[in-house]
Amino acid sequence: MVCAGTDEVSSRRAVELAAELSPGASSPSRAPAQGNTGRPVEVFATIGLHPHDAKTGLESVRALISEASAQGGFARSRVVAIGECGLDFHYDNSPREVQRDVFAAQVALANEHNLALVIHTREAWDETFSILEEEGVPSRTIFHCFTGGEQEAKQCLRVGGFLSFSGIVTFASAEELRQVAVRCPLDSLLVETDSPFLTPVPHRGRPNSPSNVALVGSAIAQLKGLEIEVLAAASWMNADKAFAIGG
Repeated sequence: MVCAGTDEVSSRRAVELAAELSPGASSPSRAPAQGNTGRPVEVFATIGLHPHDAKTGLESVRALISEASAQGGFARSRVVAIGECGLDFHYDNSPREVQRDVFAAQVALANEHNLALVIHTREAWDETFSILEEEGVPSRTIFHCFTGGEQEAKQCLRVGGFLSFSGIVTFASAEELRQVAVRCPLDSLLVETDSPFLTPVPHRGRPNSPSNVALVGSAIAQLKGLEIEVLAAASWMNADKAFAIGG
């Protein structure tokens, strides 16, 4: 599981959870969860500043990244990515120029530290790709909760990105996105929940949970005409590669 940070507080908590729930933790605060394979669930963290909060400044998040790096390196701190970061021109909760600057800085941090980059982009595709081109696309880039169309998907794949699909693919109103999932190459596809948001059918209206990832994966497998085991194996390997987990 990858627990995503969106500001200094949630990023720090994600790092703490990864340490607390790690099977190798010396004194975990709770017993590590067991997956249906019988193995403990591995928990990893991301550190980032969401575009909604870009106006608060990157200093505290940058300090947390340095702190995680200094404490035995990112592998020991279980930090696997910078993000969730990007641009959101739908809500404009932060000024657009500030969003651009903060996103560019986080792209640079991902490149500097050789970490994956988790991108949130909404109604800002051209600007997103422009900044990625200027800063250099990190070798492992995830387009989180992908909601673009066919052309945006092609651009993401062209720069080597992974398309990460959420519970939206279960919505009858999201036919264009469902078709993007059908056409997405199997080796570039990730499955997520975006908990506690975007709860998949048949649980819409309730808070989302990581356990619902099986519903998202099952829906994508059905759309692509694949056995669920095939989709599960591919998305597992892709997550391993995207986040350099090495599990």
